[in-house]
Amino acid sequence: MSGQPRQREDAYLDHAATTTMRPEAIEAMLPWMTSHVGNASGAHRAARLARVAIDDARDLIADLMGGDSSEIVFTSGGTEADNLAVFGAAQAIGGAAVASTVEHPAVLACVEELGGRLVAVDHHGVLDIDMLGSVLGELDRTAVVSVMTANNETGVVQPLAEIAAAIRSKAPSAVLHTDAVQAFGWIEPDGYADADLVSISAHKFGGPQGVGCLLARRPVVPRQVGGGQERELRSGTHNVAGIVAMATAAMVCAEQRANTVERVKSLRDRFVDSVTALDERVSRTLGDFDVQNTLPGHAHVCVEGVDSETFLLLLEREGVLAAAASSCASGAQQSSHVLSAMGVEASRARGALRFTLGWSSTDDDVDRALAGFESVLEHLSVTL
Repeated sequence: MSGQPRQREDAYLDHAATTTMRPEAIEAMLPWMTSHVGNASGAHRAARLARVAIDDARDLIADLMGGDSSEIVFTSGGTEADNLAVFGAAQAIGGAAVASTVEHPAVLACVEELGGRLVAVDHHGVLDIDMLGSVLGELDRTAVVSVMTANNETGVVQPLAEIAAAIRSKAPSAVLHTDAVQAFGWIEPDGYADADLVSISAHKFGGPQGVGCLLARRPVVPRQVGGGQERELRSGTHNVAGIVAMATAAMVCAEQRANTVERVKSLRDRFVDSVTALDERVSRTLGDFDVQNTLPGHAHVCVEGVDSETFLLLLEREGVLAAAASSCASGAQQSSHVLSAMGVEASRARGALRFTLGWSSTDDDVDRALAGFESVLEHLSVTL
């Protein structure tokens, strides 16, 4: 029956798409979905309680992101936060929008609509900082440069401090926006401290879907108008339950981050080492790139001679849930613009697979995924 949750025996390795909600976040969220009723924009007691809950969540999230509570703008998720950052900064400052070629579509679509410029990456997906400097030097005025903290497909972490230095040198009036949606759960705030605008989304680190925020250290112009919530930067009734749950998930995530990173990285390394040892046709997409410069939960491999959609369907039959590229609206697998930008050969990219682990991943998940992976390889061996 459609809409049923995954079976317990499934090995879920698609945490970059959405991860398991933390029990603490669920517990914090439930009262605001049941007994606590109140619109935070109202004036009576229930409304005031909701507003206090939002203010407390704002303070906590700001602290965890290394910002000030006055800089937090709650949104419906990462996409809205990215849109507000790029469109909002472009309008506030005036000038061109620039982004890397491996950004999330939520950023790329904004830059395209604004008629902006894209900057290439190397074969590992790291921004070409020399090219960034050249592009900034060619433009009359740059308003915003958007480079994600870590890539949603490959997990590659960008050198934001160097990127910020290049912007200060070539376009000092421009702001740096970073999509930290994938990174927040894994990286300490100093990893994106050089950014003026930072986007996060709750469901990537154990909060609910449909809520996120933008840390805005520099002014942005709102894209959404109406009742004037969020200091008129994001109109719309507050998602009190989601905001409270996001703050709780962020707090637990931060408290457990060091241990979780170490544990999940060990799981990821075991998985990658094992699948690449199964068959010579399986290889790490990033080759010899230092895994220390990738998120600890990301494992990206290519299987020569197969297409990823077929491989994923067979994996699912084995109870292993993974992905090929970032999730899209239709749920269909599409050709990866990230791998194309990295110069990965089309024949190799055709068999690209993204396995991502999260805070709730276990050794058993890895064991079942390895068994499923090996079974699929054996099944396909007659046609490979």
